[in-house]
Amino acid sequence: MERRRRAIHYSIAMAIRLVCVILCLFVTGWWLVVPVLGAVVLPYVAVVLVNVTSNRNGIVVAPGLRELGSATAPASGAESAR
Repeated sequence: MERRRRAIHYSIAMAIRLVCVILCLFVTGWWLVVPVLGAVVLPYVAVVLVNVTSNRNGIVVAPGLRELGSATAPASGAESAR
């Protein structure tokens, strides 16, 4: 779900960049600065914004490992017999 959201946001940003690049061909005068800045700066901003995570619950997840907050200690033999 998170990966899909990131891909959608990045695709939208790159579509806006494509529009900026096309506008660079048709805009003249000092207005040319606006699409040029959009075409140059937007890739960096898009990568930074897409990589910002929304996981704010404090659980750290490492690749290939279980969540640290959900690990339970194994029950000892004496406690499981009760």
